[in-house]
Amino acid sequence: MDATEEARHRQIARELRNEIEAGRLRPGQRLPSTRALAEQFGTSVAPINDAMAILERDGLVVTRPRSGRIVSETAAPGAPRRRTGRPQAIYVGGYAGSGKTEFGRTLARLSGWAMLDKDTLTRNVVDMALTQLGSNASDRESDLYLTQVRPVEYECLAAAVRENVGCGVSVIVTAPFIKEFGSEAWFRRTAVELDTLGADMTVAWIRCGPDSMHSYITRRGAARDSWKLAHWDEYVPAMDLEFSPAWEHTIVTNDVDSAPLREQAQALIKSLRD
Repeated sequence: MDATEEARHRQIARELRNEIEAGRLRPGQRLPSTRALAEQFGTSVAPINDAMAILERDGLVVTRPRSGRIVSETAAPGAPRRRTGRPQAIYVGGYAGSGKTEFGRTLARLSGWAMLDKDTLTRNVVDMALTQLGSNASDRESDLYLTQVRPVEYECLAAAVRENVGCGVSVIVTAPFIKEFGSEAWFRRTAVELDTLGADMTVAWIRCGPDSMHSYITRRGAARDSWKLAHWDEYVPAMDLEFSPAWEHTIVTNDVDSAPLREQAQALIKSLRD
């Protein structure tokens, strides 16, 4: 083997090792065939076989009859960490001003899990995209937003969920999720996707009266709420105030007479840990 080939097979081994240790290639996952890997890396099969030999020697890859090469079950990504079970993905949905972000933040503070809020992650990019496409930053009602921008916005949120739970990190995910929570098919796809990543899904819907919602979104003064406030009498009848997700879920109430969100968050976390 010449120096170039040797450097190449070590580089391939390093790249695959990085993917295994970062959790992108998971324990038990089958690797592509030797020829497929050679095509991916733009090389011959010889450097691939030599790279695999390094990974097998280091216990990161094993070869099984009829299964080919797979990532070793003992190749756990990252440093060892204490776990009480599978990572959790708690999806919190609700209408604008219902208190879903506050509930999500309360859950995150009580549990120490990652907080993934759609607006925090995507708002600046969404505002810019809407402006560049000829609309304005407050647009959350037009066909332009609903058909072109919103799907990408929610896919960014889904990607952040996958990245975290794939690393074994539990997450609290907050967004309206009105379209998504009405679809059993969406829930089934998401549950399967999370299970593949070794995580479980929990669903919470925040139920809140119109007066409370109006008070909250008026106070926060966000541009994205301007249409709702200007057309409140038209907006409220379009809401289903008795909406329930098409999946097993927890209803959280956020009205004046409701238990504090912290108490409800504590109860939800306790139910998961029990």
